[in-house]
Amino acid sequence: MSLSLFAIWRSLCVAAVRVKWRNGLKFGGWLMSVDISAQLIQATVQVEQALPDGSHIIGTGFLVSDPTADGNPRTVLVTANHVLNRMTGPEAHIGYRLRGKDGGWRYDPRPIAIRSKTAELWSHNPNRDVAAIVVKAPAEFAKSAIPLDWLAGGDTFAKYDIGPGDEMMVLGYPQGLSADSAGFPILRSGRVASPIDAPSASPTFLLDFRVFPGNSGGPVFISQVDRHRPGTDQAESVQFVAGMLTQQVELNDERLEIGIVTDATFIRDAIALLDKPKSHGVPAPDAPAANPDIPVTVTDAAANVGTAVGD
Repeated sequence: MSLSLFAIWRSLCVAAVRVKWRNGLKFGGWLMSVDISAQLIQATVQVEQALPDGSHIIGTGFLVSDPTADGNPRTVLVTANHVLNRMTGPEAHIGYRLRGKDGGWRYDPRPIAIRSKTAELWSHNPNRDVAAIVVKAPAEFAKSAIPLDWLAGGDTFAKYDIGPGDEMMVLGYPQGLSADSAGFPILRSGRVASPIDAPSASPTFLLDFRVFPGNSGGPVFISQVDRHRPGTDQAESVQFVAGMLTQQVELNDERLEIGIVTDATFIRDAIALLDKPKSHGVPAPDAPAANPDIPVTVTDAAANVGTAVGD
C-alpha cells in the first residue's frame, strides 16, 4: 500500500503537549491538547516472547511515567497479567521504536527480564488481570510514557457522565499485526456497551468492540472535544485513559464481538504494588452479569502467532 495505516492515523492525530491551551484538559498539572491519541500511540508497545516451536506469544502494553517516592524518574510497563503469565520463559521483548537521523522510524525490540528463576518480577492484584513491571526504556522512548494522572480515578466516569453509547478508542496489535514495519499499534474504536459503576462495585465494563488475539493489555481511552453534559449548554474537553482491554465475551463458543475493559483504577493499583511486598494469586475472571443457564464465558486475548513484527 502506498498509504500506510500509520500515515492515516498520524494525519488525524494532534500531539499531546505540555502547554497551556484554552481547550485543554488539566490532569495533575498536565494540560492535554485536543487529542491524546498521538501520545498514547507513542507510549503503546508490543510485548512478545518467542516459543521453542518458532511461534510467538504477543500482547499489548503501554508505558506510564511513575517517579519514585524520592523523585527519581521511573518508567513502568503495564499490560494484562495473563500476557506475562503465558510467557513461560524468563525473558520477554518490548517493541520499542526509534527515530533515525533521516526522520524515519525503525522497530527496535529490547529484552526485559520477567522472571528470576520461578519468581515473577512484575506486580499484580490477584483479583484483577492487570500487571505492571519497571522497565529501562531507551531514553528517547521513555519520554513517550504517559503521566500517571492520565489514568481515570474512582470518580472520573461519574464526573464526566461517561456511560453506554460513548465512544472509546483502543490501541493494540490484533493477531500480532502492527500499523507499519516500525511496530506502531493499530488504533480502533468501539462504544461503551454496559453501565459504568464505581470500580469498587463494578471493576469492568463492556465495549462493543471486536477483540482479536494480541489486543490484550491495550489502553482504552476517551477523547471528546466540546462534550455537553446532559441538561447544560456548557461544553468541555474530556480526555483520559479509561482502562485496559483484558478479555472478550463468548457464548456457546461463539465470540460476541464484545470486549471486557478493566477500569483504570486497577492499573493504578498494580503500579502502586511495585513499591510493596509482592502478593500474587490467580486472577479471577471478569464476567458480565448473565443468566446462569446461558454458558457465557470470557477468554483472554493474547496472541499465539507464527511470526512477530520485524520477522
